[in-house]
Amino acid sequence: MNEILIGKGDRQVHLLGRYGNRHGLIAGATGTGKTVTMMLLAEGFSRMGVPVFMADVKGDVAGLSQAGTASDKLRARAAELGVDGYANEPSPVVLWDLYGKLGHPVRTTISEMGPKLLARVLELNDTQSGVLEVVFRVADDQGLLLLDLEDLRALLALVTDTRKEISKTYGLVSSQSVAAIQRSLLGLESDGGDLMFGEPALNLNDFMGTDLSGRGIINIFAAEQLILKPRLYSTFLLWLMSELFENLPEVGDLDRPRLVFFFDEAHLLFDDAPGILVQRIEQVVRLIRSKGVGIYFCSQFPDDLPGEVLGQLGNRVQHALRAFTPRDQKAVKTAAETFVANRGLDVATVISELGVGEALVSTLQDKGVPMPVERTRIAPPRCRMGAITAEERAAVRSRSPVGSKYDTAVNRESAHEILAQRAEEAISTAAQDNAPEPEAPQDNPLSDVLWGKGRRQGVVEAMAKSAARSVGSQLGRQILRGLLGGILGGSRRR
Repeated sequence: MNEILIGKGDRQVHLLGRYGNRHGLIAGATGTGKTVTMMLLAEGFSRMGVPVFMADVKGDVAGLSQAGTASDKLRARAAELGVDGYANEPSPVVLWDLYGKLGHPVRTTISEMGPKLLARVLELNDTQSGVLEVVFRVADDQGLLLLDLEDLRALLALVTDTRKEISKTYGLVSSQSVAAIQRSLLGLESDGGDLMFGEPALNLNDFMGTDLSGRGIINIFAAEQLILKPRLYSTFLLWLMSELFENLPEVGDLDRPRLVFFFDEAHLLFDDAPGILVQRIEQVVRLIRSKGVGIYFCSQFPDDLPGEVLGQLGNRVQHALRAFTPRDQKAVKTAAETFVANRGLDVATVISELGVGEALVSTLQDKGVPMPVERTRIAPPRCRMGAITAEERAAVRSRSPVGSKYDTAVNRESAHEILAQRAEEAISTAAQDNAPEPEAPQDNPLSDVLWGKGRRQGVVEAMAKSAARSVGSQLGRQILRGLLGGILGGSRRR
């Protein structure tokens, strides 16, 4: 069936597959069960035949790859909530990791990332971002591929060396701005961000697969280390959403999504983000559903997301919030106001009373109408609710259908190699132009006599000049005689 049983309150609560692309929010305080709910939904979409991408920021989401441990407590809960055919089983999983340690390496190229997102990763100001735009434009105009950080450094060096000419064509480029970008690249490299750029670049089609039984592949992105660098983490996932938006065709509303994307720690996406970037995110969220993609944000508070984004999220799961501070009290009020009212439920009060494994849930039902909020006991996943061992991770990775494609890096000719070759050719040409003249013969008495030295003539030179004078005199006399003879002979004939 194209629906996911989330849990049960006064009645069963389902997420319908045909509205899975209307996006969603999973919110709640730490330790209230957000991760388990996220795993339940991912498992449900996979059983529906929908591929999933999700970030694993604590290391426990990888438990989806292993069957859960059967217990009387879990079986009793499943039976009470009406879960049909409950049995512990794993889901088909492919593991990914930016650093290539806990999964297959995830790479993109500098060109695919683009200057705007790259400027966000490097934390550049407006002036430096403008210079980075110029660098990308120069690369495009000269046909230079920007694949990795070496290529970008080579272009920055070229722009520095020719900044006067470039400034006339593209706008002012200062050496100070270029130097700032270079320092930021050094910081990115020290954080391991250089591993993000290169080839083979990620092909989004490799996220869209199913296994032999027709279940959607769950792509788990290891983010335990990456989350410590929140700007890099959020920018990478934003790039991924943008790529999906730009490359997938329009399909309209389907019986089930083509892909579901879970964004954990979603507040990092909007922290310190410039307005133009927030607008881009809002545009992607608003329009990507027509590409058959559902985006589910996971965060502590609903107001971590801008109102324009929050308004696009049709499926809501709200775990407990503790109103200990004014910030928490405001978040409780905001959460209560975002649900469709239920006359038998005081939402603002219940949010603070929810236990672990309970949530307030509202999903889109027939004709896309949101159901009144329901206090719901969340159904148990079938997978392991916890981390996996290194041996289990290695086994999952060895069974992956894409390992041979991504595990070995490729370094083809690009801007760095082309500019280095140009530099070598320029050095070689300059060396030939500046080659020294042949050395003069060393001092030799016989050579001095024959060829001379300084202002003194040698024998050979003197003989040559004498012969030339002699030849010239004889030839001159012959010519003169011929002329005079012709003239005189002609006068005699007359």
